Amino acid sequence: MQDRVDSDFFRPQPQALPKWRRTAQRLFSDENLDLLAHVLDDLFRIPGTPFRLGLDGLVGLIPGLGDVLGGIASSILIFAAWIRGVPYVALARMMVNLAVDVVIGAIPLLGDVFDIAWKANRRNYALMMRHLREPRRHTWKDYVFLLCLGLGLLAILAVPVAVVVLIAIWLMHRL
Repeated sequence: MQDRVDSDFFRPQPQALPKWRRTAQRLFSDENLDLLAHVLDDLFRIPGTPFRLGLDGLVGLIPGLGDVLGGIASSILIFAAWIRGVPYVALARMMVNLAVDVVIGAIPLLGDVFDIAWKANRRNYALMMRHLREPRRHTWKDYVFLLCLGLGLLAILAVPVAVVVLIAIWLMHRL
């Protein structure tokens, strides 16, 4: 009996996904993520109109806290895309979609209307599915987007430096 147990110990075990990975695959399935995007962006129809809104739009009506809570719920899609192996180009686009949704959505009333129209979760789900169905296929729009994003960040960083330089030149002429 003891010999059998020892031989079983050294027998190679079949390779399987770690338990957390199997749970993540079930939790972040296409159906569940599509349902999440639907609930967050277009669960309810506005009566008498063709427009739809979801919990993200409704929660966004709460001043201050609503857009942050909506952003946290929306970040689940980005996390799921990362877990599922979506390329960093697509993850960057997804994060910018979410940032635009949260920042502009924080503007009272106008931001709420924008939030309902923007539908960042639907956009992010579509981006994720495109990159999962066609891996390693980036369009020129992906790279132009990243280039514009980088140039925009450089411009944002350059403005304070330019202001400091102008103030220093002005002070030098005054002295």
